[in-house]
Amino acid sequence: MEIIYNDIKKDLPSEQLQRMFVAIGWSDGTEPPEMMKNYNVPFINSTLVVSAWQNERLVGAVRVLSDTMFRSVIYDLLVLPEFQNKGVGRELIKRCITHFPKSEWLVQTTEATASYYEKNGFKRNHDVFLTIPCELFNL
Repeated sequence: MEIIYNDIKKDLPSEQLQRMFVAIGWSDGTEPPEMMKNYNVPFINSTLVVSAWQNERLVGAVRVLSDTMFRSVIYDLLVLPEFQNKGVGRELIKRCITHFPKSEWLVQTTEATASYYEKNGFKRNHDVFLTIPCELFNL
């Protein structure tokens, strides 16, 4: 299984991204056509995208928003189920940190997946995390 990593390409194929989101359970695949066509827009607009490929098949990806000095936030770390537990996610994280090595790294995750990030060097932070649901902005 040869995996090629790319840290330059941000315009990932929307169809492959959408299938990956479905495969890992973050989407049920019923998005409207306009959203499916634009699945790659959050990646294009991110500071850094690192992707993992087997031939032309996208098997993993991560996107980062960063000020490149003080803070970097990992979003959407995705690895197709058949490629999980093979070091792909770890390599994606490692490559992100290599880009901004002096930055503090943050990730929001669930209790079920927190241990994965802890195994990759993250520490639990007990600060308060606040959100405003995006529906409030669509008034």
